[in-house]
Amino acid sequence: MAFTSLTYIVFFTFACFVYFLLSSKLKIYWLLLCSYYFYMSWNVKYAFLMLFSTIITYLSGILIERAATKRQRRIYVCLSFMLNLGILFLFKYYTFLIDSLTPILQRICSLSIPSTLHLLLPIGISFYTFQALSYTVDVYRNDVNVERNFFRYALFVSFFPQLVAGPIERSKTLLGQFSKEHKFQWKHVHEGLFLIVIGFFYKLVIADRAAIGVNQVYNHLDDYAAGGGLYLIAATMLFAVQIYFDFRAYSAIACGSANVMGYQLSRNFNMPYFADSIKDFWRRWHISLSTWFKEYVYVPLGGNRKGFFRTQLHIMIVFLASGLWHGAAWNFVIWGGLHGLYQVVENVIRRIRPKQREVSTARRLAKILWTFVLIDFAWIFFRANTLSDSFFIIRNLFCFGMTGDLSMLGFQTIEALVLLISLTAVFLLDIASLNWNLKRIFYGQHLIIRWFIYYFILFFIIIFGMYGPGFDAQEFIYFQF
Repeated sequence: MAFTSLTYIVFFTFACFVYFLLSSKLKIYWLLLCSYYFYMSWNVKYAFLMLFSTIITYLSGILIERAATKRQRRIYVCLSFMLNLGILFLFKYYTFLIDSLTPILQRICSLSIPSTLHLLLPIGISFYTFQALSYTVDVYRNDVNVERNFFRYALFVSFFPQLVAGPIERSKTLLGQFSKEHKFQWKHVHEGLFLIVIGFFYKLVIADRAAIGVNQVYNHLDDYAAGGGLYLIAATMLFAVQIYFDFRAYSAIACGSANVMGYQLSRNFNMPYFADSIKDFWRRWHISLSTWFKEYVYVPLGGNRKGFFRTQLHIMIVFLASGLWHGAAWNFVIWGGLHGLYQVVENVIRRIRPKQREVSTARRLAKILWTFVLIDFAWIFFRANTLSDSFFIIRNLFCFGMTGDLSMLGFQTIEALVLLISLTAVFLLDIASLNWNLKRIFYGQHLIIRWFIYYFILFFIIIFGMYGPGFDAQEFIYFQF
């Protein structure tokens, strides 16, 4: 049930209609039922995996609270992690590990292990597993009180707006909201629906249109082997656009859906391509995941408390783990490793070069551009279908000579024009938001002006959105994680 499908619109409308008719005590049960129905629309069987993870972490929280010694508390935390990560490993990483080890084992002892268990990767398993595990650690650290209402906790793990692709919520920011009373408020509905519409615009007009050029090149690399470097660069830049607006769209629709019902989800993006360093980029990109790795991996490893060189090692471990979290393939490991290496190099440079108190605008713009180049280069490994495809693209990036036009990227002129206009509009609005509170300005306008903007965006989506017969609708990229 994709967010941009008619099925979701009908489901969400009905879910909200019933939600606001129910009493406060019944609301969480209704939302829990809706969340499991939403998840089971992909695969009924894998809802039992989510339920198992929920039961394990729920019981672990209670056992941690009742534990008489610190050693017992640690045992319960370890058991919770072992069981949850064991399921994640079995479904997501078993095949990858065996495929990686088989060539070595065959050389050493001619041993062959079955490389696949024919298990379909449950959608969103990495997200809800990390969210559930964060609760276990938060209880262990006494950051939150144990949740004894199983249904309320189960809703925290499975809340449908952010279930499949985040944001990965902390228990102390979301769990408590389910015990508060939420009545119909037009302000919340108004702001939530506007976020949903904006998300549709990001996805259907920008992300899915950019995907046309990306798929045309990355899925047909042989056509660009002879001097097609310009198209490889263009497709790689288009992927930077696609993945950002694809994920930004999901986050906007998720936050908007929760907003309508009175719940607040964490902000997941803050103009990441305006970052002037890799460290700054990860403060702005997928903020909930970056925060999770910082609080539950980086800090427990020792953070920056063990000296400069140990700190760099911790950074590399975190980013390699982040790459592996994104996908069970060496492409993703290298992608994560590159980001770790980028940040280590930045830290070394900062250590040997005195920090400038004032940085000129031109210098900062140059740093932003260079940071984007590094990020975009790493995206090659993230998007390429195989590791060999990644190296093929890198070898041919600067091999020019092929002549052609927009059709080589799968675009017609009007498609490229719509994409360019849309990106320019969003870019200018993002620039403006650095100096003005656009949300306050927008809601301060007359009702007629606001409704004109609503209808204009809806009209633009209907006319220029990538959907309908003959169009291969793109699933949200982060659904695969």
